[in-house]
Amino acid sequence: MPGLKPTIPGGADAPARPSILIADDSPVSRRLLEAILRKWGYEVVSVSSGTDAWAVLQQPDAPRMAILDWMMPGLSGPEVCTLVRRNPASHYTYLILLTSRHEKEDLIAGMEAGADDYLVKPFDNNELKVRLGPGRRIVDLQAELLAAHEALRDQATRDSLTRLWNRHAIFEILTQEINRSYREGAPLGVSISDIDHFKAINDTHGHIAGDGVLREVAARMRSVVRPYDAAGRYGGEEFLLILPGCDADAALITTERIRDRIQSTPIEVADGQRIVVTASFGVTSLPRGRNATSEAIVRLSDDALYQAKQAGRNRSVLIPFR
Repeated sequence: MPGLKPTIPGGADAPARPSILIADDSPVSRRLLEAILRKWGYEVVSVSSGTDAWAVLQQPDAPRMAILDWMMPGLSGPEVCTLVRRNPASHYTYLILLTSRHEKEDLIAGMEAGADDYLVKPFDNNELKVRLGPGRRIVDLQAELLAAHEALRDQATRDSLTRLWNRHAIFEILTQEINRSYREGAPLGVSISDIDHFKAINDTHGHIAGDGVLREVAARMRSVVRPYDAAGRYGGEEFLLILPGCDADAALITTERIRDRIQSTPIEVADGQRIVVTASFGVTSLPRGRNATSEAIVRLSDDALYQAKQAGRNRSVLIPFR
């Protein structure tokens, strides 16, 4: 589709620059706006019809500001405004209508369609700059609010030390995966692990060293599990691992890989020493077509963990779900 080829900037390594969409079927007007806006430091995405403008604005990384000509092929500027407001995204799009209409009724109709502002042709460059100012402030403010909301959500669901899911979040995920397992007829592997002799690490090397061990064990666990597995801090030095689609054998293989990864390389602790850390795992798996409560599955995994400790630690013990 013409006009949709330009990529919208904002990569993680690139400096953040405001982006803006121009939708105008007049090549002369479009190029003039492009030149002005690029001079002011904007990244510009340019299209020649209302239909293309609506397609761009539906993209996840769409510009947060748009200048829309009133009359365009396909959709008019007000029609694009109406579609944007009827389909609210997580971000707000600041819309400016560009029009040669001077009648108050027309301008009111444009604003009622969802435009934030309007500019009458022919426009003065300084007036355009002034009209863009509130849009920049609104867009920047919303970005800050979204970032703050994401930070709060992260604090509410992540363990601050290990960055794994916290206890509340991992139990919510477990409930969701149990329901999914039953609905889709797929097995579900679950494991509880415990760092062996963790109290001795704290007593010998200090609690700061113990925190470092927890962080490193969590990182090694993340390096083994699949993107759609879930690992959470169950409490203290214990971790809960959820393995969708894993039957008992597959769950046991995964925990053995994690166990081997944890003990494979000594961990440097706060006093400069390097210590070998091991962990014990209790494993179970919910068979295909079976349903159970999260409490029942966790209790069975905990029983298996107890057996692993009784058998000498640094091992995985499986108790199949009956």
